[in-house]
Amino acid sequence: MNKPSSLFRRLMLGFTGVITLVALAGFTYVAVEAKITQRARTASENAAHAREVLLHLREIAGEPVRMQNAAAALEAVRLAMFRDLDYHSRVRLRVWQHGALIYNSLPALPDQLPAPGSAAARDSNAWVSAVQRDDASGLIVERSHEIDDKWMQSFSGVSFLLSSTIFSLPLLLLPAWLIIGIGLRPLRSIAEQIEARAVSDLTALPESKYRELSPLVDAINRLMMRLSARIEHEHEFLTDAAHELKTPLAAIQINAHLLLSRSAAGQAGPSAEAEQGLRDGVARATHMVHQLLAFERARAEPGGEPLPLTELGGFVRGRLAAAAPLGLQRGVELEFQSAQECPMAVHVESMAALLDNLISNAVKYSPENGRVVVRLEGGRLTISDQGPGIAPALQQKVFERFYRVPGQEQSGSGLGLAIAERAAERNGGRITLDSDGAGLTVTVDFTPHAFATTLT
Repeated sequence: MNKPSSLFRRLMLGFTGVITLVALAGFTYVAVEAKITQRARTASENAAHAREVLLHLREIAGEPVRMQNAAAALEAVRLAMFRDLDYHSRVRLRVWQHGALIYNSLPALPDQLPAPGSAAARDSNAWVSAVQRDDASGLIVERSHEIDDKWMQSFSGVSFLLSSTIFSLPLLLLPAWLIIGIGLRPLRSIAEQIEARAVSDLTALPESKYRELSPLVDAINRLMMRLSARIEHEHEFLTDAAHELKTPLAAIQINAHLLLSRSAAGQAGPSAEAEQGLRDGVARATHMVHQLLAFERARAEPGGEPLPLTELGGFVRGRLAAAAPLGLQRGVELEFQSAQECPMAVHVESMAALLDNLISNAVKYSPENGRVVVRLEGGRLTISDQGPGIAPALQQKVFERFYRVPGQEQSGSGLGLAIAERAAERNGGRITLDSDGAGLTVTVDFTPHAFATTLT
């Protein structure tokens, strides 16, 4: 069995990941900012030093030897300033007068140095240059400074920039561990409330004062409401079943007692009436039990398994064939009309209950030598009979359990249409009634998604 994942660990890993991403983003920002700042400061330094050299050499512009010595002396002063700092960046100073090169501090370097962002700077350090001119003396001073910013890509540079984050990570994770642990306490409290309840306690949980937990509490409360409603339906079903079985069982008991009494008294008189009453009571009780079981199956919630694809026209013909003996007994003609095949995902048991109840009702309430017409057109099934119909005011009430239209002569349990309605819902359908006083038409409209495709 797989070990369940830890929400606490997930939150901690997420927090650690966020800190790491922030540290990497900060490192990238510092590295880029350091490069930009270093280049800007180097450019300013170059311009200032080149201007300083130009001012010194302008006083001795006509003496090349003195200009060379002065430029070398100024560079020596610069080197002396950074000698104790272990400064490794190179600086090249060049001086021209009237186009002639007078001084070059680093003659070994090429004339063109790699500028920042150039292809040549990828393999070596880039250089930043500044030029100062004096038109009166014809002097041009160029100062080029090497930018050593590749140290930030080395191990020492990375460790220097990330050292603060690395050392502060434990100090950040400890408060996060405490905060997440405390923050999950309300969730554990909800679990403890549910665990402490009795099996029969389906009352709603108290509303959570935390906005993030409110959807969870609301979902649990809705589930409890559905469970409570289902249990209530179960109680109603048992109560109604017990109530409806009283009458046929009482009739069975009376007629059985009557037969036994006559047999014990040695009476040889006719007992056909008692026997018929006994058979009727048994038949009524059997029919009631079958109807109650069919009602419960039709009311059951659909599972997650896929429904089998069934050709609805052939399925209807099969149920009509099963109802043929009842039609022959009453002299009622059964007619089926369908122009095309209709493949449909069907819950077989509830669909059979739907058709059996609607067809048997149509046959039972039709007059002798009447006709019941069943039509299947696309996603619509209609069953029309020639019976007395149902008044519009009662067409919604007849779907209630155990309700029967007043004045009916036919026996029944009052569950047929209730079973049919729930069976239709189970198969994605909706039942409507239409009666003009000379018959009843029952229409079942199935939703389009229940059909795969229509085969011509």
